[in-house]
Amino acid sequence: MKSVVELYEEHINPSIARLYRLMGMASTARKAEGSYVMDDQGRTFLDFLGNFGTVSLGHRHRRVVDAVISQLGVMGQTARYLLDEPTARLAQMLAQLTPGDLQYCFFCNSGTEAVEAAMKVARLSTGKSGLVGTINGFHGKTLGSLSLSGREPFREPFEPLLPRVKHIPYGEVTALVHILEEDRDVAAFILEPLQGEGGVVVPPAGYLSEVREICDDYGVLLILDEVQTGMGRTGKWFACQEEEVVPDILCLAKALGGGIMPIGAILSRPSVWQPMLENPWIHTSTFGGSPLACAAAIAAIEVMMEENLAGQAREKGLRIMQRLQKLAERYPQVIADVRGRGLLIGIEFVKEGVGGVVIGRMVENQIIVGYALNNPRVVRLEPPLNVADEDIDRVLDVLEAAVAEANEIIEEL
Repeated sequence: MKSVVELYEEHINPSIARLYRLMGMASTARKAEGSYVMDDQGRTFLDFLGNFGTVSLGHRHRRVVDAVISQLGVMGQTARYLLDEPTARLAQMLAQLTPGDLQYCFFCNSGTEAVEAAMKVARLSTGKSGLVGTINGFHGKTLGSLSLSGREPFREPFEPLLPRVKHIPYGEVTALVHILEEDRDVAAFILEPLQGEGGVVVPPAGYLSEVREICDDYGVLLILDEVQTGMGRTGKWFACQEEEVVPDILCLAKALGGGIMPIGAILSRPSVWQPMLENPWIHTSTFGGSPLACAAAIAAIEVMMEENLAGQAREKGLRIMQRLQKLAERYPQVIADVRGRGLLIGIEFVKEGVGGVVIGRMVENQIIVGYALNNPRVVRLEPPLNVADEDIDRVLDVLEAAVAEANEIIEEL
């Protein structure tokens, strides 16, 4: 029988298999529990990436698993011409949790689908066609979402993408004003409250509030992509609550399914949702809003409330940041910057190759971390929000030793 890595090489992508071999990660995951993943070689890895923020409750949280099993025993998929209680209950919960007057939900299966839906609703609602994104922003890889993402290596192979899409520097309100003065046919401006794949970039204080005011002044909708920052990741339920900003459309996914089921969603203000009332079938999803996925999301929200996971993210994130900042002060030749909020943290290294050294040492110590997709100099930490304190200390100890080793290598060059 062929090994899993051989099957990857023959039937999925040999480049992926090669990369995993080089990283020393070519084994097969057999089981996951809490903050840990076990492989077929008897090794136990501490997962400090959590599938890029998806596993916010830890792997296979018992409450979410039980909710899925219970729902599966009754009905897994929708009958579609009958209403589904889990779908309705989840929509109500999200409307109550999200800021301001966000009221109406559309459910899908992923973050990129949520962004696609938001784009269409924005164009329908405003009657305008232009869209503005940010440089180094990331919103997904389907053609529409990719058009909004501001990273050329991912965009260029698929051009021409959607027309009438422009990109401006992240965190600069003057650039937004300039583009809206030039183009009065812009339907919406989309951005992440913190750029995740862009390298965990935190905007200047007050940026979101200023953007909200500018969008109101020019009659442009504000779409906030909280696929990665939402559901407690940054220390609040939603990152936009840091400045009490209410978007016109909010995009969610990743952690919404409790790390068990794929589910995405957009929430919209009533005034923006009007075209969907006129033609409710104009944008639909076969699997979106299934009872199974919604049951998982409901259980995940209940766990977050009961365990105060947003509060845990805030407190644990501060502790990690304080220690990382001291490490950066000690090794300025290695670490260029440490930034983030809650348990979305990025460590930017002075040179790109340093990240490879550090990640290699983490893997040797059976710890999983990851690069920021749009900035390979940045290593990202995104553990479960309920990660144990002793696991945090273990990661920081290994990271400190890896940075010290990288510093010795740099000094010898």
